Amino acid sequence: MSRRKFVGGVAAATAAFSIVPRYVLGGAGNTAPSEKVNVAVVGTGGQGIHNIRGLLQLPEVQVMAVCDVMEEADYSRFYYGGTGGRKPALKLVENHYSSQKSGGGYKGCGEYINFRRMLDREKAIDAVLVATPDHIHAIVTMAAIKRGKGVYCEKPLTHSIDEARKITEAARKAKVATQMGNQGHSGEGIRLTCEWIWEGAIGAVREVHSWSHTGLDWGGYRISRPKETPPVPSRLNWDLWIGPAPKRPYHPAYAPYNWRGWWDFGTGAIGDMACHNLDPAFWALKLGHPVSVEGFATNINPETTPFGSMVYYDFGAREGMPPVKAIWYSGGLMPARPEELEPGRKFGGGGNGILFVGDKGKIMCDGWGGTPRIIPETKMREFKLPPKTLPRSRGHHQDWIDACKGGKPASSNFDYAGPMTEVILLGNVAMRTGEKLLWDSRNMKASNSSEADQYIRPEYHNGWTL
Repeated sequence: MSRRKFVGGVAAATAAFSIVPRYVLGGAGNTAPSEKVNVAVVGTGGQGIHNIRGLLQLPEVQVMAVCDVMEEADYSRFYYGGTGGRKPALKLVENHYSSQKSGGGYKGCGEYINFRRMLDREKAIDAVLVATPDHIHAIVTMAAIKRGKGVYCEKPLTHSIDEARKITEAARKAKVATQMGNQGHSGEGIRLTCEWIWEGAIGAVREVHSWSHTGLDWGGYRISRPKETPPVPSRLNWDLWIGPAPKRPYHPAYAPYNWRGWWDFGTGAIGDMACHNLDPAFWALKLGHPVSVEGFATNINPETTPFGSMVYYDFGAREGMPPVKAIWYSGGLMPARPEELEPGRKFGGGGNGILFVGDKGKIMCDGWGGTPRIIPETKMREFKLPPKTLPRSRGHHQDWIDACKGGKPASSNFDYAGPMTEVILLGNVAMRTGEKLLWDSRNMKASNSSEADQYIRPEYHNGWTL
C-alpha cells in the first residue's frame, strides 16, 4: 500500500488483510520485508543518483526516502551527466519499484528537503546513505548514528579532522554498520596489491607516489568569491545547503557541483581523490598516522582549494615494515616516469594512480585501487602469484548491507576509513599553514603549529552542531 495514502486506506486494508501478495511472504525469487534493509538517501546529486542505482540492484534493500535541498539540478555540464535532485531521485526509485509490481505504479518513497525532519518522521529507516557536499557529511552522519542507523558516507568521510575522529568514535560506540564510499576498496585490485606486497614481491616499500588530475578547473579557476549575487533558484533551499558553513550569497560557482573547490564546502583534490588513490597504500602498508606532513600548492588563499599540490607524508616503522614516505600529487603534477617502465608504455593511469617503490622493484596501479602490475613486464611474468588470502567482496554497497543485517563489518568501515580520512585531510592543513607539521595523533594536534588548529577543528556556524 502507498505510504502516502495510508490514512485514507486503513479501512480498505483491514477488509483485505487476508489477501497477501507473494512478495510480502518472501519465497523463491523474492525477499520478505523482514529481511530488507530500509535505506534513506540524503544528497541526491550526481553521486547520490549513482548510489541509488546501485542500491536498487540489491533485493535486500528498500529505498524508502530521498532527501535533498535541491528539487532538480542540471548535471549535463559535469561528468555525471543528466539531472540530480529530489525529483529525479524520487522518479528513479518509484519507476524501479513500479516495474516490479504486477499492476504497475508505486508511490511509497518519502521525499524530504530537511534530513532531520526525515529522520524524525521515518521511524522505519534502518540505514542512511550520505552523498551531500563534504561540509554536510558529518552533520548527517552523526544524526543517523545517534538514532542507531547504519551509515554509508561518501568520501572523504568528513570535512575536517576533528569531525572524522568524532564520527569514528561515535559509530564504534553505537555499534552501527558503516562504510565509506571509496568503492575501489571493495575491488580485486587493492586486494592483489596487498597480497603481493605482503608476499615481498618488491621487497620493503620505502616510497609511495599517488596522484590525480582532478580539481584543476573547479569554480572556473577562481581564487576569490564571485561578486555577482544572482537570485537563489526557486528549487533550492540555500540556507539548508549552506548548513554549518559561514553565510554567503548564492552563486552557481558553488552549487550544484563546484563546491569541491571551495574550502568552506569541499576538501580539494586530495580530499576528493586520495581516499581512492592512496587507499592501497594505507591498507597494504598499514600506514596509520604520520610523524610529519608538509604541503606545497599553487594559489593558496583563504577561499579556494589549490589548482595543483604536492604533499609529503613521513610514516614511521610499523609492524615489521620500515619507515616510508608517501607523496601526493594533484592538478596534473606527477612523479617522474619510472626507469623500469618500457618505452611507449603509458604511465599515469589516465590521470589517477599509485606507484610503490620497494627495495627490489616497483608496482604501479591505476586509480581507485586498480589492478597492480610489477614493472617491467618481464619481472611481472617471472613473479609467482601468491595465494589469495584476503576475503573477496560481494560489492561495496552489498558489503555494507550485509553488515547492516548483522554480518561482518564492511572493509572500509569507519574504524578504517576514519583514521585514513584524518591523515588525508591533514595534507590540506599542511598546505594552508605552509609549515612542516609534526603530528601528535593521540591529541590530534600539530605540536609545532598553533595556526593549524583552526583547520583541524573549524568552527560551526548558523546554530549547527555535531
